[in-house]
Amino acid sequence: MTPAAATLDPGPARAAMGPVRVALLGNPNTGKTTLFNRLSGLRHKTSNFPGTTQEARVGFVRASEASGAPAIELIDLPGIYSLELDQGEAEICRRVLAGTLAPPGHAVAAPDAVLIVVDATNLGRNLALVGEALRRRLPTVIALNMTDLARRRGLHLDAGVLMDRLGCVVVPCCARSGEGVESLRAAITDARISNRTPPGTQEGLEAWAEETYEAAALAPPGALRPARPVTDLTDRLDRVFTHPVLGLVCFAAVMFGLFWSIFALAAYPMEWIDGLFSLGAEGVRAFMPEGVLREFLAGGVVGGVGATVIFLPQIALLSFLISVLEDTGYLARAAFVTNRALRPFGLSGHAFVPLLSSHACALPGIMATRAIPDRRERLAAILSAPFMSCTARIPVYVLLTVILFPGSPLRQAVAFTACYLLGIAAGLLSALIARRTILRGPGRPMALELPTYKLPSLRTAALAASDRSLIFLKKAGTNILAIAVVLWWLSSFPQGQPPAAALDLRAQAAALIATDVPAAEALTAEADAIASAAQGRQSFAARLGRFAQPVFAPLGYDWQLTVGVLTSFAAREVFVTTMGVIVAGTGDLEGEGVLDAIAAAKRDDGVTPIFTPATSWSLLVYFVLAMQCLPTLAVTAREAGGARWAFLQLGWMAGLAYGAALLTYQGLRAMGVA
Repeated sequence: MTPAAATLDPGPARAAMGPVRVALLGNPNTGKTTLFNRLSGLRHKTSNFPGTTQEARVGFVRASEASGAPAIELIDLPGIYSLELDQGEAEICRRVLAGTLAPPGHAVAAPDAVLIVVDATNLGRNLALVGEALRRRLPTVIALNMTDLARRRGLHLDAGVLMDRLGCVVVPCCARSGEGVESLRAAITDARISNRTPPGTQEGLEAWAEETYEAAALAPPGALRPARPVTDLTDRLDRVFTHPVLGLVCFAAVMFGLFWSIFALAAYPMEWIDGLFSLGAEGVRAFMPEGVLREFLAGGVVGGVGATVIFLPQIALLSFLISVLEDTGYLARAAFVTNRALRPFGLSGHAFVPLLSSHACALPGIMATRAIPDRRERLAAILSAPFMSCTARIPVYVLLTVILFPGSPLRQAVAFTACYLLGIAAGLLSALIARRTILRGPGRPMALELPTYKLPSLRTAALAASDRSLIFLKKAGTNILAIAVVLWWLSSFPQGQPPAAALDLRAQAAALIATDVPAAEALTAEADAIASAAQGRQSFAARLGRFAQPVFAPLGYDWQLTVGVLTSFAAREVFVTTMGVIVAGTGDLEGEGVLDAIAAAKRDDGVTPIFTPATSWSLLVYFVLAMQCLPTLAVTAREAGGARWAFLQLGWMAGLAYGAALLTYQGLRAMGVA
């Protein structure tokens, strides 16, 4: 039985009260998130603390086995090293403990108790935060986490000694395996206030804090005893992972494996999702009578949802793998290695994970900037994140590199890689400019703890992937769906009569349907393609393209490319589908000959190709640099603290993309490249 077991009876008085509100506090890398997920599981809600960009997670903890135990609401606070730091995360923790800040939907009041997660292998560092929390004089429970690692290192922990010295309940546990979690559930329903009453004077308060820190530095006497010498594997691995040369090699290998996994493994569920929504659209067309409503549901609603959900596997897989890498302790080493490279651009290793995440999607990347402690650096990272080549750009890159280098996979791969490098360079340059102008200020030194290596919690990684996936669907899916519906309407109206060529082909198909079904179906498909292309040329979207074409003429774009560029402001991947509809009369880019038809398409003069080499390079540069994702702008406004940052991001990226594409096109023309 643990030393806390004797004090776990909640009693009738506590049971009669409402839910126990508990604040979860702890240093980074102590397993706090794993413990939160272990206690609450899927029973939690995620939002933002009011007036901040910091994530507020409230978990609903199953009551302990004790009869009459009240329900528990667990507020997951940001991981901090000290309550006294001048950081947004520390301020949130201070305000929650003081009762002046609460998650959305909760009354503003001090928590009923504080649960502090402590790394059992590093008591000296962790107990400094414990001392600061005890000074708040709130009922406190300490979760002595990672006891399994402590045992493997030959450390014997005496929770009783810690309880006597600190005056609060101490429960040894292992969040990853669940050891001691039941005792912890019971302890937080009956937390007793610390018997260490701080002196009232400021001098006495500081003296007490100094005493607590000194006790923490060595750990309370008798609480921690090494049983035998141990060889520290962490130090040996760090000699490789943090080495100036070997560390970069390992980092490159890990990143290659990460991106290979995202693109290779996510391809299968993406194909399944694409097929599922294709079947859904076909089902709508099969069971509904022909008309505008049928096309609206099949093309606008089902197609719009499918265009969003198809990227969900990559978002989920990236979040899962990043959580695994973070849980093992490697991401801290990667941030340490990249810190030196990012410093000249006004960023630090803290920006590494947000920029990495943005290569899948800028939405989770921008949200990941919450972990950057310095506000100016956080804003610079937010402004830079959309330059990273996300998965939505891939269809455009594939189309244009195939047009530029047909039949040459090597050159296509080089051009594809150059797009990623250009995006990274533009992002770092933007961060440098921002930090030297509007975000000028001294950089904060990166205080980074290198945690011990441990086996990752797959449960925690799965929950992280689930959280990010739901956020992606809620924040991005609804916006893209609305935009897709608008684009469908613009490209479908006004409707006119099909061209004579389409009517002739349909008549031929009707004559052959009784004798040669395959030939009739082929003629019908050709007729539909001609009719769709004609509809695209007379639609509102086409009229808008012709109106805006003079703006993009210096970049080498005709009205058809202008329509593609304008529609891609909703989402970059829409460009390829738009070109398929306008040029080939179909958005099914897997169809035979569609990509060839796009590559060979002519302008209105019937002679000049739409995609000349100079125009294709101009488009490629434009799509690498342009801000063409409205959901990203919405997330930027929310995370940066105002719409002005989103407008600044849009203006800077659009201007940079236009200028770079202009230089590319005109420069190639001056060199004789048509």
